[in-house]
Amino acid sequence: MFTDNRHPEKGVMSTILGCLSVGTLLAAVFFTYRDGGQAQPRYAAAALLAAIFSVAGFILGIMSRLERDIFKLFPNLGIILNLIAIVFVVFVLVMGFI
Repeated sequence: MFTDNRHPEKGVMSTILGCLSVGTLLAAVFFTYRDGGQAQPRYAAAALLAAIFSVAGFILGIMSRLERDIFKLFPNLGIILNLIAIVFVVFVLVMGFI
């Protein structure tokens, strides 16, 4: 391919943060399930950190998506992964209040 497009660093970082967030949230839910539904404080802290990472990754994904002459794979993937993590955190919080 002869093109001037490049993979934006912010998009790659967004994807990495999205993978970390989704993986951390899945691990926290798995370990909470394994402990009989009793979440330990360290799982809650990991989920909070994952939520912060996912918001930062979502913002980075949008910022990188607005750049010109880029490949859109990593920004789009980062936005999707971080949005999944944010929705998952909101879902868990709402289910906790019900």
